[in-house]
Amino acid sequence: MAEQSRTTLPSKYLPAVDFRDLPEPVPLRKVTGASVIILATAIGSGEIVLWPYITTQVGFTFMWAAVVGFAIQFFLNMEIERYTLATGETALTGFARFWKPWWWLFIIFALCQNFWPGWATGASTALSFVFGMGEDAPIVPITIAALIAIGITLTLSPVVYQAVEKIQFVLVALIMLFVVVAIPVATTGEAWGALFTDGIGFPVGHANLDVALLLGALAFAGAGGANNLVQSNYIRDKGMGMGALMPKIVSPLTGQEEARPSLGYMFPTDEANMKRWRGWWRIANWEQFITFFLVGVISLIIMTVLAYSTLPVGQVEEQNLDFLLLEGQVLQETVAPWFGIAFWCAAVFALFSTNLGILDYTSRLIADQLKINALKDSEFWTESRLYAVCVWLMIVVGSLILISGVDQPFLLLVISSSIAGVQMFIYSGLLIQLNRKALPKELQVGGVRLAVLAVSFLFFGFLSVLLVLDNLGLA
Repeated sequence: MAEQSRTTLPSKYLPAVDFRDLPEPVPLRKVTGASVIILATAIGSGEIVLWPYITTQVGFTFMWAAVVGFAIQFFLNMEIERYTLATGETALTGFARFWKPWWWLFIIFALCQNFWPGWATGASTALSFVFGMGEDAPIVPITIAALIAIGITLTLSPVVYQAVEKIQFVLVALIMLFVVVAIPVATTGEAWGALFTDGIGFPVGHANLDVALLLGALAFAGAGGANNLVQSNYIRDKGMGMGALMPKIVSPLTGQEEARPSLGYMFPTDEANMKRWRGWWRIANWEQFITFFLVGVISLIIMTVLAYSTLPVGQVEEQNLDFLLLEGQVLQETVAPWFGIAFWCAAVFALFSTNLGILDYTSRLIADQLKINALKDSEFWTESRLYAVCVWLMIVVGSLILISGVDQPFLLLVISSSIAGVQMFIYSGLLIQLNRKALPKELQVGGVRLAVLAVSFLFFGFLSVLLVLDNLGLA
């Protein structure tokens, strides 16, 4: 065996790993869907709320950044997948192999980003538009009921990933159906023309576009923050690469649990394994490009063109979801009453799917890291049980936040998304270290992909510093 074949993962803070052959790659159709959950989260944050709102303020001058944000996240996600395909471990576990505190620091980041139930509140607000409830709509009770329904779904499913993937497939399909119909019936030639003629700008200093909102929109031009990191967990549960050898999260009540932590393996870099690796890498790239990047960018552009076609630039003044109400009302008047209702229903599906994805991925991240780093020898605390506890803890805390009076969905989304942007600055740098230092030379990141990671680090680093300066009154 060649020297490079014996390269193993850093073992100063976590146990060394054994060698296993890489499983055979499968056809693309069998792994399509590994990115649908992250796509559903993206649609409900940037695509339905933040970017259409920005378009109502400045037109398409900032749209270049949305496409750049999506492109950067495609490469980020693939570098997150690279480590998991090669080892079966999540990228966050890889970070902790270099410096132990990363595991609990990213748990804190994820909780700060996602305790705020802005998406569920937004879904309830959009639902009130559907039924014409007005200002007296019981948003908080509806939101709490939705959170409880999500919790029951996530903790009673025999194999949680399969249930989440199926639900998100349906929700995304309904949203895409609306998007396809919207192009011919509700968008204008003027709006499509402006998409290409509005030019390029960076609207810092605009009265309704503060730095937090712009950083959040860039982070959520795609999934954003901790959500990208959990792409590791999704492809692991999908059985891609060495992830096929890892235990899966199941319901503690209806599934068969495994008590072992998700510590991975390495494969010898011989000819047979490298052929399998090239197969997995090709399939993973195509799946991510089609499901996440292509569908995501197209849906974002169409939703912003729809907003531009409906609401003249400058008409929306307040930073809240009233612009969705106004947009639906205009669509009712200019297209048909049913189409305005369909628009609000699409918003409900998008925001609900996002909150489902957020509760799932945050709980996955926490459960995986607690099991590996704090409870790896426990027979009682399986990853599945930790996951269930995390889901319900987030629901309880989110409900308490709503009951306390913090229930403005737009504000909650901006808080969450700006925290996501800071995380992306940090792990862009960590992914360079991970995929250059931990993996064998044959599997390491290089070339264009390495350059994009460096650009991402500088890009989100600049915006994060700008956010801090803005909050200190120095920007």
